[in-house]
Amino acid sequence: MAKSKKKKKIFILSGAGLLLVILVAAIVIGGKKEPVIVVQTDKVARRTITQVVTASGQVEPKDLVAISPEVSGEIVDLPVVEGQRVTRGQVIVKIRPDTYIAQQQQSQAGLQSALGSEQLAKANYDNSTSTYKRAQELYAKKLMSQQDLESAKTQYEVTKASYESAKANVDQAQAQLAVADDNLRKTTIHSPMDGQVTVLNSKLGERVVGTSMMAGTEIMDIANMNTMEAQVNVDENDVVLVAVGDTSILSVDAFPNKKIKGIVYQIATSGTTTGAGTQDQVTNFLVKIKIVDPEAYNLKPGMSVTADIQTATHHDVLSVPIQSVTIRSLKAQEGSKVATASGATNNKAKQAGNREKEQEVVFVVKNGVAKAVPVKRGISDDNFVEITSGLGAGEEVVSGSFVAISRELNDGSKVRVENNKMVAMQGAGG
Repeated sequence: MAKSKKKKKIFILSGAGLLLVILVAAIVIGGKKEPVIVVQTDKVARRTITQVVTASGQVEPKDLVAISPEVSGEIVDLPVVEGQRVTRGQVIVKIRPDTYIAQQQQSQAGLQSALGSEQLAKANYDNSTSTYKRAQELYAKKLMSQQDLESAKTQYEVTKASYESAKANVDQAQAQLAVADDNLRKTTIHSPMDGQVTVLNSKLGERVVGTSMMAGTEIMDIANMNTMEAQVNVDENDVVLVAVGDTSILSVDAFPNKKIKGIVYQIATSGTTTGAGTQDQVTNFLVKIKIVDPEAYNLKPGMSVTADIQTATHHDVLSVPIQSVTIRSLKAQEGSKVATASGATNNKAKQAGNREKEQEVVFVVKNGVAKAVPVKRGISDDNFVEITSGLGAGEEVVSGSFVAISRELNDGSKVRVENNKMVAMQGAGG
């Protein structure tokens, strides 16, 4: 009886061991089985693709004039306020003219004095001219000595020089009077254009500095609000894509539901660098975009704007979802059969041909297998990228998930397409 129990126990242990061996073998065999990657797909289709460069900046008037006085003094009249519309020639500032009136009167007196001196010098000159002519006649008749003739000549030349000097003094006095008149006129400033006072920096009674002495005080800005533009900063990598005449769709933060059309009309030839010498160094180029029909919008200088500049449009081109294109290292076969001059196979060429190089690829799904197909891409928009070679219309390409495309998939990977699940997830996410 004890022997029977012992045999039974041995049988049970042997069965358990065999079961364990079978289980381990199944795990090992199952582990060697290639996993199936769940993907989503889309068809290669023909679409119209518009390439867009996005940049941000501010709305500014295209025609803007900073008003600074040409003469210094106290503001005694400031008949405008910020936001007021003005017309060309309208008086917008008056500076106390007392000093400039005194300078004008002084210059006028100086001119009168110079004119009187000129008349006296001319009389002396005319007299000496007549005396010298008579002396020449008498000398010719031997009725005057050589010494007297030389004396008359000297007097003539002295009075002539005095007369020329008096005339120069008159010219100088006239110039000084012109400057005084001009400075007096400049105490009254007129608007140089039709527009609106967008900035008013000075107040009545404030003393301002004229531009004749230094930079001058900027009293106000006048802008033509009918010619507005967007001034945006475009990254150096994108500015090469932008050209004068490109259409731009502008989004102003103050009007989130409005799309405003603009045309690129100026691109800076030199960039502006910020954060130089640091990891945050950025070089941008100023691009000016003329706003079409600005009167239809209540735009104000300084408003934040985002510009989507349409740099290129290709119609009816093959395209795939932009996330479908990724980079993989594929073996390069070119040059693998290059021969030496003696006819022998070049081993170095073979080695070069077998090296892997990174290429842009799209995974095409056929019979449950993903094949990495090298492609050449053209322009792209926010959703799709143009494919110029490598694919044909109607082919099924992997468009998701991001992890599958960027990491998991390789040439020959087995896949299972679950587009309905992707649609359901997108619907739930939306």
